[in-house]
Amino acid sequence: MAESKPAMRKPEFTKVNQLRPGTSGHTLTVKVVSSKTVLQKGRAAGSQVRQMRLAECLVGDETGMIVFTARNEQVDLMKPDTTVILRNAKIDMFKGSMRLAVDKWGRIEVTDPANFTVKEDNNLSLIEYELVTVVEE
Repeated sequence: MAESKPAMRKPEFTKVNQLRPGTSGHTLTVKVVSSKTVLQKGRAAGSQVRQMRLAECLVGDETGMIVFTARNEQVDLMKPDTTVILRNAKIDMFKGSMRLAVDKWGRIEVTDPANFTVKEDNNLSLIEYELVTVVEE
């Protein structure tokens, strides 16, 4: 009666230049280039005050860079020159440009310093996308 669990599959690591709008489930190893807090406010939720923090971090690997949106506790992990593994990351669209994010189903792990230099002349968040509806006849 012993049920065997299916073997965990190895994660497939994605490179930054392979990211596309509307995709999710990415696992990446990236280096944090910069981090800037864009929102910090307290909100009373019952008896305790909940702090809401939002930071835009520029992250990248040897293929390119992208803006990563860090929320709450994630802000503390995203310090410049830190190497992190983003698990189950998704692409959010914000004002026509791609943003990388990790929601409650994903995970951010600080790891050993990477041995690559970030390719800073290929920022995927600077590419503007437009939603086009295709009418089939």
